Amino acid sequence: MTTTFTELGVPRRLIDVLARRGVTTPFPIQAATIAEAMAGRDLCGRAPTGSGKTLAFAIPLAAGVGPGSPRRPRALVLVPTRELASQVAAEVRPLAEARRRTVATFYGGTTISRDQRCLRRGIDVAIACPGRLADLVRRGDADLSDVDFVVVDEADRMADMGFLPEVRRLLDLTSGQRQTLLFSATLDGDVDVLIRRYQRNPVRHELAGTSASTGDVRHFFWHAPPADRVALTGEVVRTVAPAIVFTRTKHAADRVAKQLNRQGVRSAAIHGNRSQNQRERALADFSTGRVTALVATDVAARGIHVDNVGVVVHFDPPATDKDYVHRSGRTGRAGAGGLVVTLVAPDKVRDVKGLQRALAIHQRIDAFAVGDLTGDGGARRGDVPAPAKPARPGPAKGRPAPRGSARRSGGRKDGSPHGTQRRARQG
Repeated sequence: MTTTFTELGVPRRLIDVLARRGVTTPFPIQAATIAEAMAGRDLCGRAPTGSGKTLAFAIPLAAGVGPGSPRRPRALVLVPTRELASQVAAEVRPLAEARRRTVATFYGGTTISRDQRCLRRGIDVAIACPGRLADLVRRGDADLSDVDFVVVDEADRMADMGFLPEVRRLLDLTSGQRQTLLFSATLDGDVDVLIRRYQRNPVRHELAGTSASTGDVRHFFWHAPPADRVALTGEVVRTVAPAIVFTRTKHAADRVAKQLNRQGVRSAAIHGNRSQNQRERALADFSTGRVTALVATDVAARGIHVDNVGVVVHFDPPATDKDYVHRSGRTGRAGAGGLVVTLVAPDKVRDVKGLQRALAIHQRIDAFAVGDLTGDGGARRGDVPAPAKPARPGPAKGRPAPRGSARRSGGRKDGSPHGTQRRARQG
């Protein structure tokens, strides 16, 4: 029997807010965690991007957060990137406002005077990147001693970016009686240090292998001489859109976006050298369909949360298997299907084969064939590949699989909710 938000103990006014957005049935990560979080338990959750984890912490946060005072918020959400801060705020704010609680974001690329004025007025929930918040604390503009509800989101990404020492210093400044929720794609290594040091007997929920929230994603690897990659990318985007195209460098992102625009593919670049306004405008244009291709460096691999991305193109193959997972996770979200295309230059064949081994994707690097995108080929898995989990070879549905391909689809352990609600983004 499918769990409802009412059965999880979510207050009626928050259920009404969710219903107005078309969110009527909990995703598995929400069904597993909301009741325990609302009961005051510390918990750590392992779940793929697009699984609904933002609402899994936004609902108990909004239900329980108390009123803050000038310079002293009561709840804190730490995130690795500016884009993620903005998108988490967009999920939390309607729920918080239903209880007359205020939400503010704090991250670099904006004037610090704005943050100072905001804190002087007083806020209830701070959603922040570690660097900017630490700066505000050092200046005496923010005091975290009243924070009794903490969320550390995408902890593994913060570890990858070198933020964990700052995260630890900030957590040390919060109330000793705080409740701490932690979400991450992995729960080992540096992330496990956070769990052991800052959580009290946490409940663990590891749902990364479920497919109820992650759609049917197919993966293609194509030979692509360097001079042909832009033209091939243009063909892919014209066949399947919207698209996120990943490049290795900021310069390449700008160059590829300009070249795609010259081909008639409306494109925008997003990377660390773009101003915050430029990054937000590019993301807004992409979300609303004014551009069909977002060309990004890895800064966007975990900072962009947009449903219905049709295809991810690895214009430059990622450096590691973890980067492949993070980039590829931009498609196949919230139950939708998706495609992932990796363009492989001759000098990158060995590196890509290493990625395939690490991800247990048993597939040849084939000749370019854009028609395959509308067929049923490619390596297929129930969710974005996770490192060190072997795929089981088998035929693709509807026709024999090409030599070296693999298919794997995850089963639904819970009643899959995405068939009963509109595809509203759930974080």
